[in-house]
Amino acid sequence: MSRRCLTSGVLHAGAVLVVGTVLAGCTGGGLSGESGSSGGGSSASAEYGASPLADADGTKPGLAPISSEKDEATARELISKLLTKGRGPRTGYDRDEFGYAWMDTADGVPLARNGCDTRNDSLKLHGQDVRFRAGSDCVVVSMDLYDPYTGKNIAWKKSKATEVQIDHVVPLSYAWQMGAARWSKEKRQRLANDVLNLLPVSGSTNSAKRDSGPASWLPPNKVIRCSYAVRFAQVAAKYELAVTAPDREAMLRQCGG
Repeated sequence: MSRRCLTSGVLHAGAVLVVGTVLAGCTGGGLSGESGSSGGGSSASAEYGASPLADADGTKPGLAPISSEKDEATARELISKLLTKGRGPRTGYDRDEFGYAWMDTADGVPLARNGCDTRNDSLKLHGQDVRFRAGSDCVVVSMDLYDPYTGKNIAWKKSKATEVQIDHVVPLSYAWQMGAARWSKEKRQRLANDVLNLLPVSGSTNSAKRDSGPASWLPPNKVIRCSYAVRFAQVAAKYELAVTAPDREAMLRQCGG
């Protein structure tokens, strides 16, 4: 069985030096593939994924654990810069305030206007052995997924669609209560459709999370919790979104703080 290999590397995100784990490209990426053919390389594996520290825009597949002291220090530096404030009311929140679900026209985010909706883009990006509906290079009908939240492999088929759901790492309701209610419609649409904020995961796990912040909910898979905190922080930082003080404290603890 072939595998996607991992190697250490150094990237720059803006002016900030980021050290982490990068994908070494041993097999084809999940974004490619023709109708009826595999869009990924190997079956889902716990070794599959890129460190969030090496994936500042969320366009690499998977979510790998952060474990080295050096990377944990980098993670804490990112998290500690987040602004904090209290969580506001949910008054006026509606999913449609962030655009219709999985729109392909949220300009300003990766993969926008590529002819494929955001949900299928996310499945293609993170799935392995991806297969498409006949005549389509967009609609995913089956795939293997390594779910970082549970640490389990999922053999997914569209006939049981809810077994895999797309998680908004920073939930839209959370964002609304932390300031997105005052954003422009376009900015809210970007948050809802930005691959940096999207991960396909176990449907039941996503349902259990609801609109919780990290102080109230963390992935059951403990080895991924620092990476989850980093991804949450990356989204908050990109969209200049404050988090609650308990959420920031919880995120720091996951990365050795």
